[in-house]
Amino acid sequence: MKTTTLPSVRVQPEFRAEVEAMLHDSETLSEFVASSVRENVQRRRHQQEFIRRGIASLESAKLSGAYVDAEVLIARLAHKLEQARAKQSAAAR
Repeated sequence: MKTTTLPSVRVQPEFRAEVEAMLHDSETLSEFVASSVRENVQRRRHQQEFIRRGIASLESAKLSGAYVDAEVLIARLAHKLEQARAKQSAAAR
């Protein structure tokens, strides 16, 4: 399969110099840019999958009725934290 090029990106000379200063030994600017694009594509794929799973989980919870409101959960966690702090404070005395 033939390779193709990504569009050129115009940057300020200072930024290009900063990027070039970050290159590893024998790494080219083109390799760095291609690697950066690959990593960002992978990160966005992971983000999309995370969101897809979250929406599916939300829908499943709504259908089953087995879920807890965020405010209720936060209140429960705050109460547990308060109890833990009180216990730690009592133990320190």
